[in-house]
Amino acid sequence: MASVIYPTTNFTATEQLCITHGEGIYVYDDTGKEYIEGLAGLWCTSLGYSNTEVVEAITDQLNRLPFQHTFGGKTHAPVMQLAETLKAMVPVEDAYFFFGNSGSDANDSHYKMLRYYFNAIGKPEKRKIITRERGYHGVTVAAGSLTSLPANLAHFDAPLEALSILRADAPHYYTGRQGNETEAQFVERILQNLEDQILAEDPDTIAAMIVEPITGASGVIVPPEGYYEGLQALLRKHDILIWADEVICGFGRTGADFGCTTMGIKPDLMTFAKQLSSAYFPISASVIPGWMYKAMVDQTNEVGVFGHGYTYSGHPAACAAALKTLEIYERDKIFDHAAEVGAYMQEQLREIFTDHPLVGEVRGKGLIAALELVSNKTTGATIAGGKGGALAVKACQDAGLILRAVAGNALAFCPPLIITKAQVDEMLKRTKAGVDTAYETLRSEGLLDS
Repeated sequence: MASVIYPTTNFTATEQLCITHGEGIYVYDDTGKEYIEGLAGLWCTSLGYSNTEVVEAITDQLNRLPFQHTFGGKTHAPVMQLAETLKAMVPVEDAYFFFGNSGSDANDSHYKMLRYYFNAIGKPEKRKIITRERGYHGVTVAAGSLTSLPANLAHFDAPLEALSILRADAPHYYTGRQGNETEAQFVERILQNLEDQILAEDPDTIAAMIVEPITGASGVIVPPEGYYEGLQALLRKHDILIWADEVICGFGRTGADFGCTTMGIKPDLMTFAKQLSSAYFPISASVIPGWMYKAMVDQTNEVGVFGHGYTYSGHPAACAAALKTLEIYERDKIFDHAAEVGAYMQEQLREIFTDHPLVGEVRGKGLIAALELVSNKTTGATIAGGKGGALAVKACQDAGLILRAVAGNALAFCPPLIITKAQVDEMLKRTKAGVDTAYETLRSEGLLDS
């Protein structure tokens, strides 16, 4: 056993699979076995593995300028070019970009910049942040506190009260509905709960609400029709900023440029990482509107600096990787491809699994989806301890497919955006074998509610 502290891993179950190389949508372990990488690594390798163009862009930049920080007036061409390229893409007014290394630090940067901004405009009391149950926004102190998954909060003593974190209902109709309420009634109820919470807290003390357009680690939740329309009207009414965490959805995942486009969100702030560079080099971006940036200028002049930044903020090789990735997206019409193949994947998932006895719900948009594995298809009762998800993941891996169980028993899909329809067919064939095996195991062990 190597002396490694592995992230998001049970320390009693480390080093189970050693990946040695990859090509396209496939990766290979140290025995030579091939797997379809059905989660694009961690929702991130959008262009698949071994894209020579991105590798060459990184290599060329490393040979020319392997490092340059961006503190104290220093800059370089790739970071400026990347900001201008993104500015032309994003739906944020006169956007400015702070670059970091991960989605977690990008959300932490937003948290700090919101405090900085409201101090700058004389509203220091406007500091609370609303997140949602089952949300995932990272694992650093602030981002980890915005995350609502039990495993990411247990034993860490997250300073939720000190950070002024509020939690609202998760917009998941399947698990959150009450009695016979319709989707419209569900949406009306949880939005009313949110407004009641805002009024109880005082809107003048709430800075922003952070949302994933479609969630990832919480189970690929696609909010019902009308939810985002009502949510945005409510937040605008109470002068609360809309902060879109696009770390997973951004850059083609939902079949559009951004998850906000797919879900009809007009954000004030946006967070990017993962597919920004196809994960070939760590990079993230915190996006703020020009009016927010300009309000902060005088404070930086008063102090002497904007006292926030990372050694690797705007790393030249990371920027080169992102620029080449964005170029490929546009040149090869990757977002259009993701929309077409994503629609096919959604159709096939529903055709194959809607009637499967282990599957309660099939959900998703574009090339992101999940199967909700349940112990009783009629009632939607869950499988204790996430055992359904764990068994399905293991059986799929045995069948040559890497997926991930999230939120217990949700089997998540997020293949590289370059996947073809024929490869989708093969991925779902292996999925069916894995889910069938998991079903038979659960049934034989008496873990299903018949």
